[in-house]
Amino acid sequence: MNDLDKFDRAIIKELQLDARITVTGLASKVGLSKTPCQIRMRRLEEQGYIRGYTALIDQKKMGLDHIAFAQVTLNDTSTAALEAFNAAARKISAVEECHMIAGNFDYLLKVRTRNMEEYRAVLGEQISSLPHVLQTSTFVVMENVKDTRG
Repeated sequence: MNDLDKFDRAIIKELQLDARITVTGLASKVGLSKTPCQIRMRRLEEQGYIRGYTALIDQKKMGLDHIAFAQVTLNDTSTAALEAFNAAARKISAVEECHMIAGNFDYLLKVRTRNMEEYRAVLGEQISSLPHVLQTSTFVVMENVKDTRG
């Protein structure tokens, strides 16, 4: 990130706010002309600073407003076990985020479903059967106070 100057950082910030902004609009906001702005955008994409563009979906309108965090403890934390867990967790569509944690447990999963009944099925049939799962504990979200992704 040290290779980024103020224009690169400004481009990234503006694209995070509105990825559909035109190059001309973006250039105006960051204080560049269109061509240099477009060249910088391509470079940021090629270097992996910008990994892609996506639409933010209103999950509540999609009927997916039940959020739970599943704390997962493994019975084996060898490299092979962690890789097996990671690969299998990526395949569960209800798992929105999966983080390896340094602490009293091994993983924290953000799981999004339609309701508690669906969550129980995902937990019992998919998460609990992931490789090397010893135990899980669930924390249900009562209110989403802040979500910077929409």
